[in-house]
Amino acid sequence: MKSILVEDTTREEREAIVEESLGVIDGSCDGCAPGVLEMYQPYIDGEMELKDCNMAYRAHYVSGEDEPGRSGCGYMR
Repeated sequence: MKSILVEDTTREEREAIVEESLGVIDGSCDGCAPGVLEMYQPYIDGEMELKDCNMAYRAHYVSGEDEPGRSGCGYMR
C-alpha cells in the first residue's frame, strides 16, 4: 500500500484518496457530501494529515461544541 501522508502525495493524489474513500462526493446522494468534504480540505491542501482531520472531527463530535459557520447539511429538513 502506498503512503497517504501529505509529504508522500500530490494534491491530485490526495483528492483521489478522499474521493475513493467517501464514494459519492458530488452531493447528489442526499446533499451531505459537500459538508463532509469540507472537513478533508486541509488534507487535500496539504495543511493537515488525514488522521488529524478525522481526529479533529471526532473531537468536535464528542465535545458537542459548535464549529464556526457550521449549520448542518440540510438533509433532514
